[in-house]
Amino acid sequence: MKIENKDSYVILADDRGNLKEFASFLEYQIPNKFKGQNVVIDLTENENLSLEELLFFLKVSNLHRKTKQSFVLVSDAISVDDIPMEMIVVPTLQEAGDIVEMEEIERDLGF
Repeated sequence: MKIENKDSYVILADDRGNLKEFASFLEYQIPNKFKGQNVVIDLTENENLSLEELLFFLKVSNLHRKTKQSFVLVSDAISVDDIPMEMIVVPTLQEAGDIVEMEEIERDLGF
């Protein structure tokens, strides 16, 4: 797993080429190693990402967001209309950082 720390979030990316295993690995790692941090999952290397593969991350996304932390996936391979409403998926890392900032502001304001 590739890890890149930013000021208000951490970017995680798969380095083995198996998204199902990566998503399962994250279900354990995020609550233990990245608890209390905003998380961005970089899937931009997966140009042919399918909706089925994206849904591997639904469980960990829901669990992490319940802890009042951001969980953003980065991919432009899937149409916005096909993405479930409970997942946050943006096409670029810049937009992921913007989403994290906006969610931080909302939490600070009590939303």
